[in-house]
Amino acid sequence: MESSEDSVETILTIKVNITRGTNMHGKKAGNLQSYLRVEVNGVMVGESDRKPVDPAAQYIEYDYSCSFVCCDGVLPLSDVPHKPIIVTIIELIPEKKKVEAKVIILGQAVIDLLPLLEGECGFSSSAAVHATNAPVEKGAIPGVNTKHPFLDVSVSVSAPILTEEELSISNLAKVVLEAAYSLPEAFSQSSGPAAPPYICTAAMELPTTAEKDQLLLFTEGQLKPGGHREEDGRQMKRPHHALLAPGNQFLPGAFVHTQPIDIEDGELTGLKDREFRNEAETLLNRVTWDIEMTCFMDASGANRLRQKITESRFWPLEIMKSGASNDKPGAASRMTTEEEPQIPSHGVAFIDLGRLLYPGISRIRGAYKIQPYSTTLLLNKARKGVSLLKDFSKPGGSKDRSGTTTGSSKTNAGKTKDAKPSHAVKGSVNQSLTDVSAVDLIPPDKKAYLDCRSYIVIDISLKKPLVARTSSEELARRVKALIPPRLPPAGPNRADRAVLNFHKQVGNVVKHISEQYEELFGAGFQASMSCDQDPMMAQLMGALNVSGKYFAFKEKLKPAVVKFVRDKVQQTESFTEQQDLQEFVSKLYVDLVDEMHVALNKIYSHAIEDDPINEIHLSIYHLTHFAREAQLMRDYPLAVRYYQELVAREPREPSHKFEWGGLYMQTGEYMMAKMCFHDAVALQQTHLPSLMMCGVLAALFNDFEQAETLLERATNIEPLDLVAWTLLGLVQESQGKSILAERAFMEAKNNLKAKEANSQTSKAEDTDVDEESEKLVEQEEEKPVPPPIQSQAIKQTDTDSGDQDTLINTETEESNVSSKSIFTETLEFLLHNSALEMAELALSQALSSGGDHSFDLARVQLLRADYYNAAVTIRDALLQEEPVADMWALNGHCHYLSGSLADAQGCYERSLEFLQQTSDTHIVLLRLGSIYLQEEKFEQAKLAYVRACETTPSCLTWLGLGISCYRRGELSLAEEALTEANHLNNQNAEVWTYLSMICLRCDRLEEAELFYKHALRFNLKSTELQREVKELQDQARIGSLASCFQPYS
Repeated sequence: MESSEDSVETILTIKVNITRGTNMHGKKAGNLQSYLRVEVNGVMVGESDRKPVDPAAQYIEYDYSCSFVCCDGVLPLSDVPHKPIIVTIIELIPEKKKVEAKVIILGQAVIDLLPLLEGECGFSSSAAVHATNAPVEKGAIPGVNTKHPFLDVSVSVSAPILTEEELSISNLAKVVLEAAYSLPEAFSQSSGPAAPPYICTAAMELPTTAEKDQLLLFTEGQLKPGGHREEDGRQMKRPHHALLAPGNQFLPGAFVHTQPIDIEDGELTGLKDREFRNEAETLLNRVTWDIEMTCFMDASGANRLRQKITESRFWPLEIMKSGASNDKPGAASRMTTEEEPQIPSHGVAFIDLGRLLYPGISRIRGAYKIQPYSTTLLLNKARKGVSLLKDFSKPGGSKDRSGTTTGSSKTNAGKTKDAKPSHAVKGSVNQSLTDVSAVDLIPPDKKAYLDCRSYIVIDISLKKPLVARTSSEELARRVKALIPPRLPPAGPNRADRAVLNFHKQVGNVVKHISEQYEELFGAGFQASMSCDQDPMMAQLMGALNVSGKYFAFKEKLKPAVVKFVRDKVQQTESFTEQQDLQEFVSKLYVDLVDEMHVALNKIYSHAIEDDPINEIHLSIYHLTHFAREAQLMRDYPLAVRYYQELVAREPREPSHKFEWGGLYMQTGEYMMAKMCFHDAVALQQTHLPSLMMCGVLAALFNDFEQAETLLERATNIEPLDLVAWTLLGLVQESQGKSILAERAFMEAKNNLKAKEANSQTSKAEDTDVDEESEKLVEQEEEKPVPPPIQSQAIKQTDTDSGDQDTLINTETEESNVSSKSIFTETLEFLLHNSALEMAELALSQALSSGGDHSFDLARVQLLRADYYNAAVTIRDALLQEEPVADMWALNGHCHYLSGSLADAQGCYERSLEFLQQTSDTHIVLLRLGSIYLQEEKFEQAKLAYVRACETTPSCLTWLGLGISCYRRGELSLAEEALTEANHLNNQNAEVWTYLSMICLRCDRLEEAELFYKHALRFNLKSTELQREVKELQDQARIGSLASCFQPYS
C-alpha cells in the first residue's frame, strides 16, 4: 500500500519480510506445500505463493514481503502496542478425485510491533509457530529451540513512527491485571450440569490523546479453586485471545512476580490484613487473568493523565461475572433494544493512581478492595457518572472511544479462508451479557463484595514517570544559583589582620618611646624600685610633646584603631544616642587596653607564642555554650558578641553562622536570620540544617519555589533525614500539592520506622550484653572468695540492677513525652530555631494525625509568649500523662516568664527530682538560683549554683555562686567565684560590682575604686547595686576618717 504525497508525514508504510520457515512438518509424511497468510487488526494484508519444503534441511524458503499502512485505517497508532501481526501457515494437501487441494491450518506465528514505538526503524526476530488446536502444556514457556518450528521475520518502516522529540515526550503504560480473591460464593455457583461456564470481565480506561480515552477490557478471567497459592513467575498473557492460537496467548519474556505485602502500594497492607490475604490467596477460590495490556500516550495524553490524576486520584476498575459465549454471532442483536443493560455481579475497585505523580515513580502494584457498583459512589470518588461496562454494552457504545478489548471467544484462528474486518470481540461481550441476563441465578445482594472483603490485584507501570525526579546535579546547580558559594580567603581574616595591625603599630610606638628614653636617661639606664618614677615620667612626656612625637604617635595609631573598630568589633554605623556612644567607647577602651597588653607581652616576654589566637583561653565549646546561654537568658547583645567571636575564630565553620541565625529568629529579625543561614550555605553548600532553615524562611516569605528547591536538596543530601522530608511536605501541603506532600510525609514515616527499628535492635543488643554480664557476675559470686569482697560484689550487683531499672523507667518517661510522630521530631528542630510559623503548621498536622500533643502545644505557646495558655496546657498534660522532667521544667518556664516566681520555684524543684534530667537543666538551675536570691534563700541558691558550676560552668553560674557566698558573708569564697566569672567574661558589670564591694569590705579601696570604674564602663544598670556600693563607699570613707582621729598609742 502506498500513501499519497500529501499525507507522507502522518501515514507510514510498514514492510514485513518473511524469509524462511524452519522445522516445518506437515500433517502427512512426504512433501509439504504451504503458503502464508498475513493479517493485521483483522484485515488480511496478503498471501504468499505456495512453497515446498526442502526434505533434507526441513525448511521452506518463502521470501515473501508485504506491507500495510500504519497510523491510518488499517492500524491506528493507538493499536500498535497491543495488536500484533498474525501470520498463519496453511498447508495444501492434494486429494484424489478432486480438483482443489484440501486446506489445513498448520500453525500460527505472532509478531509484536512494540519496538517500532520505542524508536526503532526495523527489527528482526524468530517467531515461534504454534498449532492452532494444540493444548498448552502446563508450565510450558513458548520459545524458539532446535525442534520447534519458527519463522525468520524482519519488519521495517519507511520512516520512524515517532520522531525523537515525540519519542521523548510520549509514554507507554502497561496494565497487568493479575487476579481477584475472596470473591462472593455466587461466582462459584452453578445451576446444574447444563449450566454454561462463567468468566469474569474487568474494564478501565486510560487517556491516549488530548481528547480520546482507550478502553482496556480484560476478559477471560478464569475461576480457579483454592488450596494453593498462585505460582511466582507465571507468564503473562496477551489480549485478544479469540484471534490467537493457544501457544501465542503468552507474552515471551514477561512474567508476573509477586512482592511482599508490606511494600505494596495499594490497600490491605496492615498486619491484620496480611493474615486475611494469606488465607484468601492460599485457601479460597480466585479468578485469574494475568493479562498485560499496553497503552500508548502521546504528549497531550500524558499531560491529560497527569491532570486527571490531580483532579481525582481514584480511577475505577469495574468487574462483572459473564458467561462464556458459545452461541452464534447473531445473538448479539438481542441487546439492541435494551436501553440500560443489567450488569451481573457488578463491582468496582478504585485504583489510587496518586503515587504516579510522585517524582520518579513509574509503577504501582497492589491489592484494591472491590465494592458494590453504585453510580453515586462512582461520582463521589472518581468524579465519573457513566459505567464503562454499561456504556460499552450498549449498541455503538464504543464508537466514542478507542476501544481495546481482550477476546472472549475461543474460536480457532485462521479457519476462515478470507480474513475481513472483525467486530467479533464486542459482539461476544454483548452476547455474553445477554446470556447472563437470562440464566444468571446470582441473588442481587450488593453486600456480597463487602461481606467477603473481595479485592483485586493490579500492576500499572509507565515507561517514563509522569513527574521526573530532579537529579542531584540539577538540585546542586539550583542551590548554587540561589546561594553562590563563598569561602573566606586563606590566612588571617579581616578581624585577625586588624588585631595584628594594631599590635604592629603599638610595637612601633614602643620602639620610638624607647629611643626617646635612651636619649634622656642614657642607654642601659634602669630606675631602681626605690627611685621616684613620677619625675622621670613627666620628663619623658614633656620631651615627647615638645618634639611633636606624641601627636605623631597618636596619628599613627588612629588608622589601626579605625580598622579594629570596623573589622574586629564590626561597628560601621554612627550612633544616634550619646549614651550608646559612651557605652561603646568604654567597651572599646577595655578591648584596646587588653590588646595593648598582648602586644607588650610579645615584645618583652619570651614565653608568649607568636599566634595570637592561641592566647585566648576560651575554647570553641565554651564560646558556643556561652552564646546559647546568653540567647536563652535573652541577653541578645552578649550572644551576638560571642557569635562574632566564633565566626572570627573559625570563619569556615558554617554551624556558627547557623546558630547565629537562630538568635535572630528568636528576636524576630528574619532578614538578618536569612543572611546568616545563606552565609552558612555559602560556606558549605551541603550544610543540612542551614539548607532547611533557608527553605523555612523562603516559605515564610511566600517564595515557595525556592523553598521546595532548598528542601529537596536537603532530602537529596540526606535521604534518611525525616525532618527534611517533613518540612518539604509541610511546604507542599501549604500550596495545595497534596499528592507531593503525601509522598514527602510517607518518606519521613519510613525513615522514622527505620530509626525505631535500629533503636530496638540496639536495645536488644544492649540487653544481651547486660544478661551476659549478669551471668558473669553470678559465676563470680559462686566462687569461694573472702567475705568482704563477696559483700562488695553483691552490693555492686544490686547497684547495677537498680541502674537498669532506672534506665527502663527513664525510657518509659521519654516515650511518654514523644508520641513517635514525624511532626514531633520536626517540632524539635523548628522550636530549637524559633521558627514559630512553621512550628504552628507542624503542630496542626500533628494534632490532626491524632494522639496527645499537649506538651508540644505548650512549647509553641511559650515561644509565642502566650505564657498563661501555655501554663494551662502543660497543667492539663501533667494531669493526663505520666509527668516527666521536661514537663515540669516547661511549666516552670511559663510561670517564671509570667512573673509567678513561687510557682516557678516549685516546678523547677520538681523537675530536678527526676533521675532523667531535663534537656535544659542549665537554664533551670540559673533561674531557680535567681529565684532563691530574690527570696534571700542564700544557702539554697548556693547549692543550685554549685550544681550548675559542676556540670556546665559559665560566667553566670560563677556569678550566682559568688553572690550567694557574698550574701552569706563568705567573702573569700565569693571572691574566688567572682574571679572565675571574670576570667570567663571580663565585661560583666555585676561581676565588677561585687568584686568592688568585696574590696570595700576588706579595706582594699584602690582596687574597689578601679573595679567600680570597670562596672560603670560596662553599663551597670542595677540601681540597687549602685546604692549598695555607694553605702559601702561612704562607710569606708567614714572608717578611714575615724582611724585618723584614733588616739596614738
